[in-house]
Amino acid sequence: MKPVYILGLSAWYHDSAAVLLRDGEIVAAAQEERFSRKKHDHRFPQKAADYCLREAGIDVSALKAIAFYDKPFIKFNRLLESYLHYAPKGLSSFIKAMPLWLKEKLWIPDLIKKKLDYKGAILFPEHHISHAASAFYPSPFERAAFLTVDGVGEWATSSWGVAGETGLKMMAEMHFPHSIGLLYSAFTYYTGFKVNSGEYKVMGLAPYGEPRYVDAIREHLVELYEDGSFRLNMDYFNYAAGLTMTNRRFDELFGGPPRKPESTLTQREMDLARSVQEVTEEIVLTMARHIRRETGEKYLCLAGGVALNCVANGKLLREGLFEDIWIQPAAGDAGGALGAALAIWHDHLGHAARLPEKAALQQGSYLGPRYEQAQIASFINKSGAVAHHMDDETLYNTVAGLIDSGRVVGWFQGRMEFGPRALGNRSIIGDARNPEMQKKMNLKIKYRESFRPFAPSVLEEHLADWFETDHPSPYMLLVSPVKQEKRIPMTAEEERLFGIGKLNRRRSEIPAVTHVDYSARVQTVSKSTNPRYHRLIETFYQKTGCPLIVNTSFNVRGEPIVESPAQAYACFMNTEMDALVLGNHVLYKEEQKGATAAPAGRTAHELD
Repeated sequence: MKPVYILGLSAWYHDSAAVLLRDGEIVAAAQEERFSRKKHDHRFPQKAADYCLREAGIDVSALKAIAFYDKPFIKFNRLLESYLHYAPKGLSSFIKAMPLWLKEKLWIPDLIKKKLDYKGAILFPEHHISHAASAFYPSPFERAAFLTVDGVGEWATSSWGVAGETGLKMMAEMHFPHSIGLLYSAFTYYTGFKVNSGEYKVMGLAPYGEPRYVDAIREHLVELYEDGSFRLNMDYFNYAAGLTMTNRRFDELFGGPPRKPESTLTQREMDLARSVQEVTEEIVLTMARHIRRETGEKYLCLAGGVALNCVANGKLLREGLFEDIWIQPAAGDAGGALGAALAIWHDHLGHAARLPEKAALQQGSYLGPRYEQAQIASFINKSGAVAHHMDDETLYNTVAGLIDSGRVVGWFQGRMEFGPRALGNRSIIGDARNPEMQKKMNLKIKYRESFRPFAPSVLEEHLADWFETDHPSPYMLLVSPVKQEKRIPMTAEEERLFGIGKLNRRRSEIPAVTHVDYSARVQTVSKSTNPRYHRLIETFYQKTGCPLIVNTSFNVRGEPIVESPAQAYACFMNTEMDALVLGNHVLYKEEQKGATAAPAGRTAHELD
């Protein structure tokens, strides 16, 4: 029987992506930013779509349908109604938004057909249906409740329902402008970070602060109800029709204007981050309790941008409201492309979701391009790089030794990850035991803020030996406390430290991945989903007795994660990384003097 191909697309807000299904299974998935080298690229995912079709060896004529992740006309209607509601306020924002809508966003079917030279069916699931489908269908559950939480789709900002063999059943939703995602983004903006990309910085900053502003947020900004719904006091916000997230009343409430980007962080920003994080966790937990009461379901699936808040996810898991939870690793808009395609396959074409096939659907989220050894060797020869080809055993021993000696290593293997996290195929790795590793990676490799924590990649079978959980976390979406016996108690003097003063002290046996509150954003590594990465860490464990390493994404601040060997090499050459591993090739920085690297700030496409 001829296979059924469905191409899912997301675009024109942020993190555009393309995903290809063949008979309901994922063939390929990738964000446009990885190819365009424009961080959070929102434009039409031309290169990502081309890659997906190329991976399957087909052209667009083989597609049964293209699925776009939301309904643009309903979103446009929300935009118009919002501007009319707040008129004449917001006129400048309206004038700024209209050209893109009139030129592109209202003509998405025509644009898709033109960009891809496509003549077939184009279908438009609702935004939160796309999120819900991405949450449930790849999950390991036969039946589950789902919760989707983000900034805004068409009108919906949060939704919940139940899903099973007969598909998705939406039971309730909240509407714009009342949104957890936009509340969190308002504080992202106010603390001086970039909206839609800096929210994880707020989450990372929160443990340095105190919840000084929680009462003010509850009293003036958010009215939370028992069922998890809430209302925002829009007198303090400007996002519904303006060009900024907050206004003067917000400034007055929190003691001054927004922090200017890149200026010095003060205790106020840390306390604001802690406060909005705690309120967000309270709202998510209240929603989850209501869903459990109403549905009686044992399992919960999550998606939407707020589901990337791994601190809230960890608290939700530890609360024990559900027997288990599962979070879509590409929980934001990129994952909407996957959900749209799955919604068409299951809910439109009527294919039941059945175990065990669905539980393996996500494939560890290793769904992007791969480069074979011959391609890597060809790149090395063309670029003039100096490399040492090694068999597997020599490779793992060599790299484990480099990590043990305090070196920072770029690790490029197999298929690129889909979603915002590097999961061991496009990663920069180091020794979690080294007290200087966090500072070195932040300042000399990633060129980012010193307060930002790093994640541990730990052998799944040793998880409970080091962290206060036995729940697998393959997608780096759960925060867990470091095991009590692995911690180093604070002195009386250290107990009195506050703010960034907490940063430069050793808190555990694995200081490079232990945040100031003794937590860690854990990635468990399974032999079944990533045997090469697992074997590397296992070799390191045999050598050192430590079954975990530091893992951070293979990029520098402001650039997307690398996709190709050329991009990996350029990043390696333009940072203070010590070594680079491309497949089975090891490159040492000190040997690369005569080689060609892309200048800093360029994309290295010319080296492809």
